Amino acid sequence: MISTSLLLFLNRFFPKPVHPFNLAASGGKSYGEWQYEKGAETLAYFVRVQSMEEILQGRDILDVGCGAGGKALFYAKAGARRVVGIDTVPSYAREANILAEKLGLSDKAVFLTADAVNTPFRDRSFDRIIANDFIEHIAGPKAWLREACRILRPGGRLYVNFPPYWHPFGAHLTDVIGIPWVHCFCSEKTLVEAYRHLVAGSPDAGHRLSLKIGRNDQNAECFTYINKMTIKRFKSIAKNAPLQLKHFFTVPLREVLSPLSHLLPEYFTRMVVAIWESPLDEEQNAS
Repeated sequence: MISTSLLLFLNRFFPKPVHPFNLAASGGKSYGEWQYEKGAETLAYFVRVQSMEEILQGRDILDVGCGAGGKALFYAKAGARRVVGIDTVPSYAREANILAEKLGLSDKAVFLTADAVNTPFRDRSFDRIIANDFIEHIAGPKAWLREACRILRPGGRLYVNFPPYWHPFGAHLTDVIGIPWVHCFCSEKTLVEAYRHLVAGSPDAGHRLSLKIGRNDQNAECFTYINKMTIKRFKSIAKNAPLQLKHFFTVPLREVLSPLSHLLPEYFTRMVVAIWESPLDEEQNAS
Protein backbone atom coordinates (compact mmCIF):
# COMPACT_ATOMS: atom_id res chain seq x y z
CA MET A 1 0.00 0.00 0.00
CA ILE A 2 1.17 3.52 -0.81
CA SER A 3 0.11 4.75 2.63
CA THR A 4 2.23 2.07 4.32
CA SER A 5 5.26 2.92 2.21
CA LEU A 6 4.84 6.61 3.03
CA LEU A 7 4.56 5.84 6.75
CA LEU A 8 7.69 3.69 6.67
CA PHE A 9 9.58 6.46 4.87
CA LEU A 10 8.50 9.21 7.30
CA ASN A 11 9.20 7.03 10.31
CA ARG A 12 12.92 7.13 9.49
CA PHE A 13 13.04 10.78 10.52
CA PHE A 14 11.52 10.34 13.99
CA PRO A 15 13.51 9.01 16.95
CA LYS A 16 11.75 6.23 18.82
CA PRO A 17 11.28 6.56 22.61
CA VAL A 18 13.23 4.12 24.77
CA HIS A 19 11.21 0.91 24.87
CA PRO A 20 11.82 -2.19 27.02
CA PHE A 21 11.18 -4.59 24.11
CA ASN A 22 14.07 -3.03 22.21
CA LEU A 23 16.37 -3.03 25.22
CA ALA A 24 15.80 -6.73 25.75
CA ALA A 25 16.08 -7.56 22.03
CA SER A 26 19.45 -5.80 21.82
CA GLY A 27 20.84 -7.86 24.69
CA GLY A 28 20.44 -5.16 27.33
CA LYS A 29 18.38 -5.32 30.49
CA SER A 30 15.32 -7.54 30.52
CA TYR A 31 11.75 -6.22 30.48
CA GLY A 32 11.37 -7.09 34.17
CA GLU A 33 14.65 -5.41 35.14
CA TRP A 34 13.60 -2.27 33.26
CA GLN A 35 10.24 -2.27 35.09
CA TYR A 36 11.99 -2.70 38.44
CA GLU A 37 14.21 0.32 37.79
CA LYS A 38 11.15 2.36 36.83
CA GLY A 39 9.07 1.13 39.76
CA ALA A 40 8.83 4.44 41.60
CA GLU A 41 7.60 6.13 38.42
CA THR A 42 4.56 3.84 38.30
CA LEU A 43 3.38 5.44 41.57
CA ALA A 44 4.46 8.99 40.77
CA TYR A 45 0.96 10.26 39.97
CA PHE A 46 -0.64 8.55 42.97
CA VAL A 47 1.83 10.02 45.45
CA ARG A 48 0.56 13.46 44.52
CA VAL A 49 -2.44 12.73 46.76
CA GLN A 50 -1.24 9.87 48.98
CA SER A 51 2.21 8.96 50.31
CA MET A 52 4.05 5.93 49.01
CA GLU A 53 4.16 4.56 52.55
CA GLU A 54 0.37 4.81 52.84
CA ILE A 55 -0.03 3.03 49.52
CA LEU A 56 2.43 0.20 50.14
CA GLN A 57 3.54 -0.23 53.74
CA GLY A 58 2.33 -3.54 55.19
CA ARG A 59 -0.28 -3.97 52.44
CA ASP A 60 -1.39 -7.02 50.49
CA ILE A 61 -1.19 -5.80 46.90
CA LEU A 62 -2.37 -7.07 43.53
CA ASP A 63 -0.53 -5.74 40.50
CA VAL A 64 -2.77 -6.29 37.45
CA GLY A 65 -1.15 -6.34 34.03
CA CYS A 66 2.16 -6.84 35.79
CA GLY A 67 4.15 -7.65 32.67
CA ALA A 68 7.47 -9.25 33.58
CA GLY A 69 7.02 -8.41 37.25
CA GLY A 70 9.42 -5.55 37.85
CA LYS A 71 6.77 -3.13 39.09
CA ALA A 72 5.40 -5.61 41.60
CA LEU A 73 8.90 -6.45 42.84
CA PHE A 74 9.55 -2.76 43.42
CA TYR A 75 6.39 -2.62 45.54
CA ALA A 76 7.59 -5.63 47.54
CA LYS A 77 11.01 -4.06 48.09
CA ALA A 78 9.44 -0.72 49.06
CA GLY A 79 7.45 -2.12 51.97
CA ALA A 80 4.45 -4.14 50.80
CA ARG A 81 3.65 -7.16 52.96
CA ARG A 82 2.75 -9.38 50.03
CA VAL A 83 2.46 -8.75 46.29
CA VAL A 84 0.74 -10.86 43.67
CA GLY A 85 1.25 -10.02 40.02
CA ILE A 86 -1.03 -11.28 37.24
CA ASP A 87 -0.85 -11.04 33.47
CA THR A 88 -2.36 -13.02 30.60
CA VAL A 89 1.02 -13.67 28.93
CA PRO A 90 2.33 -17.01 30.30
CA SER A 91 6.00 -16.21 29.71
CA TYR A 92 5.76 -13.13 31.92
CA ALA A 93 4.91 -15.15 35.04
CA ARG A 94 7.92 -17.40 34.46
CA GLU A 95 10.25 -14.44 33.91
CA ALA A 96 8.87 -12.58 36.93
CA ASN A 97 9.24 -15.49 39.34
CA ILE A 98 12.85 -15.97 38.19
CA LEU A 99 13.54 -12.27 38.74
CA ALA A 100 11.91 -12.44 42.20
CA GLU A 101 14.31 -15.24 43.13
CA LYS A 102 17.26 -13.27 41.75
CA LEU A 103 16.33 -10.19 43.81
CA GLY A 104 15.66 -12.20 46.97
CA LEU A 105 11.98 -11.28 46.99
CA SER A 106 10.33 -14.62 46.23
CA ASP A 107 9.05 -14.82 49.82
CA LYS A 108 7.08 -11.59 49.31
CA ALA A 109 6.03 -11.73 45.66
CA VAL A 110 4.46 -14.35 43.42
CA PHE A 111 3.33 -14.21 39.80
CA LEU A 112 0.49 -16.00 38.05
CA THR A 113 -1.00 -16.22 34.58
CA ALA A 114 -4.58 -15.08 35.11
CA ASP A 115 -7.45 -13.11 33.61
CA ALA A 116 -8.02 -9.89 35.58
CA VAL A 117 -11.78 -10.10 34.93
CA ASN A 118 -12.00 -13.61 36.41
CA THR A 119 -9.26 -13.92 39.01
CA PRO A 120 -8.61 -17.03 41.15
CA PHE A 121 -8.71 -15.02 44.39
CA ARG A 122 -11.20 -15.15 47.23
CA ASP A 123 -13.40 -12.21 48.13
CA ARG A 124 -11.59 -9.45 50.04
CA SER A 125 -8.08 -10.70 49.33
CA PHE A 126 -6.23 -7.41 48.86
CA ASP A 127 -5.73 -4.02 50.50
CA ARG A 128 -4.56 -2.44 47.25
CA ILE A 129 -4.92 -3.08 43.54
CA ILE A 130 -2.50 -1.19 41.32
CA ALA A 131 -3.37 -0.90 37.64
CA ASN A 132 -0.53 1.02 36.03
CA ASP A 133 -1.01 1.38 32.25
CA PHE A 134 -3.56 -1.42 32.30
CA ILE A 135 -7.15 -0.29 31.79
CA GLU A 136 -6.44 0.82 28.21
CA HIS A 137 -5.57 -2.79 27.34
CA ILE A 138 -8.36 -4.87 28.88
CA ALA A 139 -11.31 -5.89 26.71
CA GLY A 140 -13.90 -5.61 29.50
CA PRO A 141 -13.06 -2.64 31.75
CA LYS A 142 -16.53 -2.56 33.38
CA ALA A 143 -16.38 -6.24 34.28
CA TRP A 144 -12.85 -5.76 35.59
CA LEU A 145 -13.96 -3.00 37.95
CA ARG A 146 -16.65 -5.31 39.36
CA GLU A 147 -14.01 -7.98 39.91
CA ALA A 148 -11.70 -5.46 41.55
CA CYS A 149 -14.51 -4.53 43.93
CA ARG A 150 -15.02 -8.19 44.84
CA ILE A 151 -11.42 -8.90 45.76
CA LEU A 152 -10.71 -5.60 47.54
CA ARG A 153 -11.09 -5.51 51.30
CA PRO A 154 -13.44 -2.91 52.82
CA GLY A 155 -11.65 0.42 52.70
CA GLY A 156 -9.15 -0.96 50.20
CA ARG A 157 -8.07 1.16 47.27
CA LEU A 158 -7.76 0.73 43.53
CA TYR A 159 -5.15 2.85 41.73
CA VAL A 160 -5.54 3.42 37.99
CA ASN A 161 -3.47 5.48 35.58
CA PHE A 162 -3.23 5.38 31.80
CA PRO A 163 -2.46 7.54 28.75
CA PRO A 164 -5.67 8.22 26.74
CA TYR A 165 -5.89 6.76 23.25
CA TRP A 166 -5.38 10.08 21.43
CA HIS A 167 -2.20 10.79 23.38
CA PRO A 168 0.71 11.30 20.90
CA PHE A 169 1.77 7.68 21.46
CA GLY A 170 -1.58 6.28 22.62
CA ALA A 171 -1.53 3.60 19.92
CA HIS A 172 1.26 1.84 21.89
CA LEU A 173 3.48 1.31 18.86
CA THR A 174 6.55 3.18 20.06
CA ASP A 175 8.75 0.10 20.02
CA VAL A 176 9.06 0.68 16.25
CA ILE A 177 7.08 3.82 15.30
CA GLY A 178 8.23 7.21 16.59
CA ILE A 179 5.75 9.49 14.81
CA PRO A 180 3.50 11.27 17.34
CA TRP A 181 -0.25 11.02 16.76
CA VAL A 182 0.40 8.57 13.92
CA HIS A 183 -2.93 6.83 14.63
CA CYS A 184 -4.75 10.09 13.91
CA PHE A 185 -3.50 10.14 10.33
CA CYS A 186 -3.17 6.49 9.35
CA SER A 187 -5.78 3.76 9.10
CA GLU A 188 -5.47 0.73 11.34
CA LYS A 189 -4.78 -1.41 8.28
CA THR A 190 -1.84 0.81 7.38
CA LEU A 191 -0.51 0.72 10.93
CA VAL A 192 -0.78 -3.07 11.13
CA GLU A 193 1.10 -3.48 7.84
CA ALA A 194 3.79 -1.02 8.92
CA TYR A 195 4.16 -2.66 12.32
CA ARG A 196 4.56 -6.10 10.75
CA HIS A 197 7.26 -4.77 8.45
CA LEU A 198 9.17 -2.94 11.18
CA VAL A 199 9.32 -5.83 13.65
CA ALA A 200 10.15 -8.45 11.03
CA GLY A 201 13.86 -8.42 11.80
CA SER A 202 13.53 -8.48 15.60
CA PRO A 203 14.47 -11.69 17.43
CA ASP A 204 11.19 -11.42 19.37
CA ALA A 205 9.02 -10.55 16.36
CA GLY A 206 6.67 -13.48 16.96
CA HIS A 207 6.03 -12.39 20.53
CA ARG A 208 5.36 -8.77 19.55
CA LEU A 209 2.97 -9.71 16.77
CA SER A 210 1.02 -12.24 18.86
CA LEU A 211 0.83 -9.77 21.72
CA LYS A 212 -0.50 -6.83 19.72
CA ILE A 213 -2.32 -8.08 16.63
CA GLY A 214 -5.45 -10.17 16.35
CA ARG A 215 -8.66 -10.22 14.31
CA ASN A 216 -11.93 -8.39 14.77
CA ASP A 217 -15.50 -9.64 14.23
CA GLN A 218 -15.09 -9.10 10.47
CA ASN A 219 -11.94 -11.26 10.53
CA ALA A 220 -9.77 -8.27 9.63
CA GLU A 221 -6.41 -7.83 11.32
CA CYS A 222 -6.40 -5.17 14.01
CA PHE A 223 -4.63 -4.18 17.20
CA THR A 224 -6.24 -6.17 19.98
CA TYR A 225 -3.58 -5.02 22.45
CA ILE A 226 -5.52 -1.85 23.28
CA ASN A 227 -9.20 -0.93 23.66
CA LYS A 228 -8.81 2.70 22.51
CA MET A 229 -9.75 4.06 25.94
CA THR A 230 -10.50 7.79 25.82
CA ILE A 231 -10.99 10.21 28.69
CA LYS A 232 -14.67 10.54 27.80
CA ARG A 233 -15.21 6.78 27.84
CA PHE A 234 -13.28 6.38 31.07
CA LYS A 235 -15.38 9.02 32.81
CA SER A 236 -18.54 7.18 31.77
CA ILE A 237 -17.18 3.90 33.14
CA ALA A 238 -15.96 5.55 36.34
CA LYS A 239 -19.35 7.12 36.98
CA ASN A 240 -20.99 3.69 37.19
CA ALA A 241 -18.20 1.80 38.94
CA PRO A 242 -19.15 -0.13 42.13
CA LEU A 243 -16.47 1.76 44.07
CA GLN A 244 -16.23 5.25 45.53
CA LEU A 245 -14.10 7.57 43.42
CA LYS A 246 -11.79 9.40 45.84
CA HIS A 247 -9.48 11.18 43.39
CA PHE A 248 -9.60 11.93 39.69
CA PHE A 249 -7.31 14.23 37.71
CA THR A 250 -5.49 14.51 34.43
CA VAL A 251 -1.90 15.55 33.76
CA PRO A 252 -1.01 17.62 30.64
CA LEU A 253 1.68 16.49 28.22
CA ARG A 254 3.79 19.38 29.48
CA GLU A 255 2.97 22.22 31.84
CA VAL A 256 3.48 24.73 29.05
CA LEU A 257 0.74 22.90 27.12
CA SER A 258 -1.80 23.09 29.96
CA PRO A 259 -4.09 25.48 27.99
CA LEU A 260 -4.22 22.97 25.14
CA SER A 261 -4.90 20.13 27.57
CA HIS A 262 -8.04 22.01 28.63
CA LEU A 263 -9.13 22.82 25.08
CA LEU A 264 -8.28 19.42 23.56
CA PRO A 265 -7.83 17.07 26.53
CA GLU A 266 -7.94 13.84 24.52
CA TYR A 267 -4.90 14.93 22.48
CA PHE A 268 -2.82 16.84 25.01
CA THR A 269 -3.24 14.79 28.20
CA ARG A 270 -0.23 12.80 29.34
CA MET A 271 -1.97 10.73 31.99
CA VAL A 272 -5.41 10.04 33.43
CA VAL A 273 -5.33 9.20 37.15
CA ALA A 274 -8.07 7.76 39.36
CA ILE A 275 -8.16 6.29 42.86
CA TRP A 276 -11.21 4.37 44.06
CA GLU A 277 -12.06 3.08 47.53
CA SER A 278 -14.00 -0.05 48.38
CA PRO A 279 -17.08 0.55 50.59
CA LEU A 280 -16.65 -0.10 54.30
CA ASP A 281 -18.75 -2.74 56.06
CA GLU A 282 -21.85 -1.45 57.86
CA GLU A 283 -20.22 -2.25 61.22
CA GLN A 284 -17.13 -0.26 60.28
CA ASN A 285 -19.28 2.64 59.10
CA ALA A 286 -21.18 2.60 62.39
CA SER A 287 -17.98 2.76 64.40
